Amino acid sequence: MCPTSLPLAAYRAAVALDEPFGPGIGHDPDTRPAGLAREALALLADDPAAARSWLRPGAAAADRIDDAAARLLLRAVLTVREPDPLSTRAAKVLDALLAGERLARVTTDAASLPTVRDTLPATTYRAADRTVLWQGDLTALDADAVVNAANSALLGCFAPMHPCIDNALHSAAGPRLRADCHTVMSLQGHPEPTGTAKITRGYHLPARYVLHTVGPIVDGPVLPRHRRALAASYRACLDLAADTGGIRSVAFCGISTGVFGYPRTAAARTALNAVSEWLDLHPGRLDRVVFNVYADHDRAAYVQALTEGVQPR
Repeated sequence: MCPTSLPLAAYRAAVALDEPFGPGIGHDPDTRPAGLAREALALLADDPAAARSWLRPGAAAADRIDDAAARLLLRAVLTVREPDPLSTRAAKVLDALLAGERLARVTTDAASLPTVRDTLPATTYRAADRTVLWQGDLTALDADAVVNAANSALLGCFAPMHPCIDNALHSAAGPRLRADCHTVMSLQGHPEPTGTAKITRGYHLPARYVLHTVGPIVDGPVLPRHRRALAASYRACLDLAADTGGIRSVAFCGISTGVFGYPRTAAARTALNAVSEWLDLHPGRLDRVVFNVYADHDRAAYVQALTEGVQPR
């Protein structure tokens, strides 16, 4: 029997999903980000979860590198750190740093983006008026919810500086995101099944929520089971967004098209069809769905799918 995915009602309160995140920073707003990064490194030098990793940050080591390198070291430490509780002081320092970085980041309002109909007026895509094709940084998008392409452990990427969306979202959101994922997975008691989804708060991301889904792994030709699983991931995210309440915009990354090996154009066709079918079945439930494409070849895959009639293949 395939394991089932823990329903929202079973973990909603455990991760305080309905409480707006407002960190009590408790630090001088004029403190330089570099100073906060170095302070965090010093505090994490004695952190048990960080000490178990291959990185052992310390104040002395941080003093021997420049500001940019210190911030990268801190990102690496948080990437490999297990989701144990932080000390109160370390949490406040990290919140101050990440909140400042969010304020300094140029964000894009999802509601202001042109629709697929605006950008590709000749498309026959039936959801063109309700969807957006946007090439940008998902960690800087102000949408109600953004989608993370996760692995079955659902704890984020543990490889420092790995260029996956899982790593990027966890790094920008901060360690509270991994802690929430750990809470959810501990309650579930088994890895996340393919084609399902979970939701957490977004913490230091512009998005209030993060939807985490595990897409299919493709090693060879795309088979019907791959297409069904990928479509299920998109539907699971949209269903969960609708069940959560208060979510009017959702931004998808390219699920399964990175290290999971799903060919980009085939994935785009399935994504476009799954989303349009869901929107037709739930009229008025969402104002906008964004297909986020980061690289040029990702955008080209969606443009090809949108201009060839979006036929499932």
